Amino acid sequence: GARPAGGASRGSGSAEEQQHQPGGLFPQQEPLRPPKTAPLGTGMAEHLQKTGIPSGSQDKVSVLDSGPEMAEPKLAVDPVATSNLSAKAPEFYPPGYNQNFNQNFTDSSFEDRCDGYLTLAEYVQDFLNHLTEQPGCFETEIEQFAETLNGWVIADEALQELVELIYQQATSVPNFSYMGARLCNYLSHHLTISPQSGNFRQLLLQRCRTEYENRDEATKGDETTRKQFHAFVLFLAELYLNLEIKGTKGQVTRAEILQEGLRELLNALFSNPVDSNLICAVKLLKLTGSVLEDAWKEKGKNDMEEMIQRIENVVLDANCSRDVKHMLLKLVELRSSNWGRVHGTTPHAEATPENDPNYFMNEPTFYTSDGVPFTAADPDYQEKYQELLEREDLFPYYEENGADLSGPGELYFDEIDDEMDPEIEEAYEKFCLESEHKRKQ
Repeated sequence: GARPAGGASRGSGSAEEQQHQPGGLFPQQEPLRPPKTAPLGTGMAEHLQKTGIPSGSQDKVSVLDSGPEMAEPKLAVDPVATSNLSAKAPEFYPPGYNQNFNQNFTDSSFEDRCDGYLTLAEYVQDFLNHLTEQPGCFETEIEQFAETLNGWVIADEALQELVELIYQQATSVPNFSYMGARLCNYLSHHLTISPQSGNFRQLLLQRCRTEYENRDEATKGDETTRKQFHAFVLFLAELYLNLEIKGTKGQVTRAEILQEGLRELLNALFSNPVDSNLICAVKLLKLTGSVLEDAWKEKGKNDMEEMIQRIENVVLDANCSRDVKHMLLKLVELRSSNWGRVHGTTPHAEATPENDPNYFMNEPTFYTSDGVPFTAADPDYQEKYQELLEREDLFPYYEENGADLSGPGELYFDEIDDEMDPEIEEAYEKFCLESEHKRKQ
């Protein structure tokens, strides 16, 4: 009775031996090359301890002197210098970016992403960082984000925290002011919570008012204070353009209070005409100047004329740099051209070069034999254009883009001699021989 058991034991042992012998059940692979920075020979045990590998697992690791097949002479390997540089270093991230960004934003649908968050702040901040990196995801993910917030933001404190997070992101992260304004507009219409302290839009405007009331001190502050204030100014401008207010009759208007606020902010910036304040004012007027002027004109106000007069006074009197003065003059020029807009164009049937500035917009541009461009606005256009038409008569079967419109057997093209000139043919053959010779070398 013991013999079969012993045989089984021997069979098991032989199977184990086969696993450790070349050509067994699991052929032994060539031992792994140790790291170049690893100590050689007897120092391997110490290296394993440093790298966290248990000493009992050394028999599972192929080392330089672990077998007869490794009895070759040991070669000294120079250690490889390691670097402390990392692709995840803070210097490589934009300001305000959270390095603990949740990878679920790119690996799964947004519906499952809020499960792993402990607080509202973590969830909102990761979504804001996500929009900062991928602004194109706004349309596809904003609806789910608002639905999640409606299930989470059920108290006044949570709503105020949400407003503060969005405000900080929009005023501290470059280029997020536009996206932040769009986000605020969407949430102002889709968040269901409306506590006594105020709804989302009201709390947002209250937060902006806190910064707005410190405008005079901010424009006179140090560089850091002014930089933060300028970010707030541009965010408020984006809010004015993007925040929609629905009237009692369903009409959509802009926030009136923001219009008045922007005018006072411009006055504060021009009252302290240092370079950074003036640059911020130029950006603000480039962004909202046309809309502000239209709104002021509807009320019969002449506020934009006053702003332009202040700019001209700054150019004449202020001690700003030459580049900033050039920016201000360019802004005045832009406003004189109606902010680059063309209103009241004449219908096509009545349009003439005198009453329609876009009359020649879609006309083609031609070039003379000397390479000089000319269009329909050129006084000699008719004469030059007629010359081009006469020249085209020499090539009746070609369009302007060179497309061949000739059919098979056309007389004009049948008469063309396809043979090369003898001199050109000889040069071509020489070129082919030289190319073949170079290729064989």
